[in-house]
Amino acid sequence: MSHSVFIERFSAADQRGVVEVILPIQNQEFGIAITEQQQPDLHDIPQFYQRGNGDFWVARCEGKVVGTLGLKDIGNGQTALRKMFVSAPFRGREYGVAALLLNTLLQHAQAKKVKDIFLGTTDKFLAAHRFYEKNGFQPVTVADLPPDFPLMAVDSKFYRLTF
Repeated sequence: MSHSVFIERFSAADQRGVVEVILPIQNQEFGIAITEQQQPDLHDIPQFYQRGNGDFWVARCEGKVVGTLGLKDIGNGQTALRKMFVSAPFRGREYGVAALLLNTLLQHAQAKKVKDIFLGTTDKFLAAHRFYEKNGFQPVTVADLPPDFPLMAVDSKFYRLTF
């Protein structure tokens, strides 16, 4: 590993860096036609994520945001994992950014006594499917999601992790 990666809680200074990681992955890599304006959570991360049992983290390398991960409190001890994105050069085992982000989220969820973590993703994120399954997430149907789960139009595959 040539450069160290650190995980930190999101702060307002990270706003632009978060968008600059997420949008190119959604638009260019996976061809999902979604804008920043269509993702209101990106405009007010503290209000959307950093309340109750939720939070939002960034992975940083040499001061630059290279990964993101949010946990939204949806009530009843349940949460939604959202915005798990890692810039292409930082994917894989060399940096371990996805694992660092997820481990941070799981430690937070356990400390907060969260019962369930749900997530939705698109069929196109095949590497993400393998990653979630390897980390104990079980596939579920849309009917299994709690009523307050923030369903996105692009989501077509869903997972649940129960503590």
